[in-house]
Amino acid sequence: MKKIAIIIALAALIAAYFIFDLGQYLTFEAIKEQVAGAQQTFADNPIQVIAVFFAIYVIATAASFPGAAFLTLAAGALFGFTTGLIVVSFASTLGATFAFLASRFVLRDTIEDKFGDRLKGINEGLERDGAFYLFTLRMVPAVPFFVINLVMGLTRIKTLTYALVSQVGMLLGTAVYVNAGTQLATLDSPSGIFTPAIIGSFVLLGIVPWIAKGIIGAIKRRKVYKGFTKPKKFDRNMVVIGAGSAGLVSALIASTVKAKVTLVEANKMGGDCLNTGCVPSKALIKSGKVAAMIRHADKYGLAAQEPEVPFKQTIARVMGAVKAIEPHDSVERYTGLGVDVIEGYAKVVDPWTVEIARNDGGTDRLTTQSIVIAAGAEPFIPPLEGLEESGYLTSDTMWDAFAEMDKAPARVAVLGGGPIGCEISQALARLGSNVTQIEMADRVLGREDEEVSQLAQQSLEEAGVTVLTDHKAVRTEGGAIVVEHAGSERAVAYDALIIAVGRKARLTGYGLEDIGVDTSRTVVTDEFLATKFPNIYAAGDVAGPYQFTHTASHQAWFASVNALFGQFKRFKADYRVIPAVTFLDPEVARVGLNEIEAKEQDIAYEVTRYDLDDLDRAIAESETKGFVKVLTPPGGKDTILGATIVGTHAGELLAEYTLAMKHKLGLNKILGTVHPYPTMAEANKFAAGNWKKANKPEKLLTFVEKYHDWRRG
Repeated sequence: MKKIAIIIALAALIAAYFIFDLGQYLTFEAIKEQVAGAQQTFADNPIQVIAVFFAIYVIATAASFPGAAFLTLAAGALFGFTTGLIVVSFASTLGATFAFLASRFVLRDTIEDKFGDRLKGINEGLERDGAFYLFTLRMVPAVPFFVINLVMGLTRIKTLTYALVSQVGMLLGTAVYVNAGTQLATLDSPSGIFTPAIIGSFVLLGIVPWIAKGIIGAIKRRKVYKGFTKPKKFDRNMVVIGAGSAGLVSALIASTVKAKVTLVEANKMGGDCLNTGCVPSKALIKSGKVAAMIRHADKYGLAAQEPEVPFKQTIARVMGAVKAIEPHDSVERYTGLGVDVIEGYAKVVDPWTVEIARNDGGTDRLTTQSIVIAAGAEPFIPPLEGLEESGYLTSDTMWDAFAEMDKAPARVAVLGGGPIGCEISQALARLGSNVTQIEMADRVLGREDEEVSQLAQQSLEEAGVTVLTDHKAVRTEGGAIVVEHAGSERAVAYDALIIAVGRKARLTGYGLEDIGVDTSRTVVTDEFLATKFPNIYAAGDVAGPYQFTHTASHQAWFASVNALFGQFKRFKADYRVIPAVTFLDPEVARVGLNEIEAKEQDIAYEVTRYDLDDLDRAIAESETKGFVKVLTPPGGKDTILGATIVGTHAGELLAEYTLAMKHKLGLNKILGTVHPYPTMAEANKFAAGNWKKANKPEKLLTFVEKYHDWRRG
């Protein structure tokens, strides 16, 4: 109702402007004529005239009436320069603020609902530099002030900031008009007020704050580098430390744009993902899935039997997959692509110098214009009593241990209920191990919605895993891990103890702390992935906030491009649409918000769900466990806030939602896309169809029904 009242009031003012032809009083000629007759009235009643003029000026500017600038001339002619400047300065600011608030109150919510993602970046920029932007706009007379009022009202700039900067920014322009008004009788037209020279001066004044900001930035950079001597020439354009996903992509981009780049890796090319993480774990998961299919072949109309698992052969296949992919990330390939690859340990000596202790015993010292830290992460080892003597394994070290085993370890204790712990637990249980999974929280996959956690735990238990949630590890002793639950302790015996409670950034040994780079939990960077030194960047797990291979590659583009071309243009790392998959069976895949996060962030949402037990392809393959769940704003909007998919090939199905969210396509677009039959991907279309049914236009359908009744006679 308040919005309606404001709209009606504005409409009434605009209507009055045209009905009573008020524009005739806001012309140059009319102002000259009226001032002549009003000067005696002002002399007799100065306070009343100023008050009435002030009110008229505020109304004219608040309603964005054309010709309001001529009132400024009138103020100079009536009140003189000083009084006229004071009156107009405050009246124009007050009127502009009213127009700004009206735009904000009436339009901003609607605009943000429709263009929220695009406005987010604008609002972030205004929060940082809003005063500079506004001051520049106010200083340039060519920009209509009513447009500034309207557009700024749609942003998140603070009202007080808007009012104060507007008053200061409009002051010089106001002074020019008021001064011209004092000479109104001698002016033939308003064209002589603003000459090209005056306009140019105003533009220069408008960019003064930006020049000052650049100077301040240069001073800050000089202060940051104080104590270090910048080389006059450089051996390299870029040195990349770490040859995991982020490092490989950074080096490749630099080489592609013909920069001279050195990539340093102390261990194996490809990093954790290739050698100990993504690749071997997914190969092991596949072997476990095949074993489960043999064990439950009756599910497919075949004779079920217990599979034979020659564990050493199974692990050999896993390592074979790693070997097959190794050439993609090899020294030879990257050397062939123009990257100088050095195998050794790199240490940053100063912001432009990297010292490399080569694996062959030599030492290199390279000067470089920029550095990208892509050191990755390693398993976090909790400070648990007796753990160092327990012979524990991690997701990094278990592969070498497994390679020596003829059989899968009989008893496995897995500490951790996150994605890594769940994947390892299910795979090893399917391959014949008696697995006990220990999680301190009250459920596994705690970042997912509760129903997802329940389904994941059910899948683990069906594979034979004993899941102990709400159990805290206390210590290890005598080949067992002691856990505490509800005030009592129990010992879980193991032949293999696997620690999978998370990963931490590799921060030590690179010299960063020696030169003052913040490495509290990660290498601390700004939104452009730069450290405190503008030429040193970080990407991947070492920088956070995500620990996904695909995010590391994504960050690498921003880090390398900003490092090489930041003097011209820098790009903010974009984390708006980051997909994630836990490779359980069935898989758990998600992009955007889930219900837990929406509630935590107080974001209103509606849920649309489609269960896979209704999907033809899922039924045909006996893979009906799971669902597609999509979050959208309430009120029938098809904007995708987030999607969670649990089911076979959920990771592949998620790509459609990731694409849609990235390019701001709604559920109507997915519904209108032809999906081949019969495929699992049809689940996405049917989920969109369920949303459409829940938001069908009931009133319109009632009318259409009556129309069809009428057509039948």
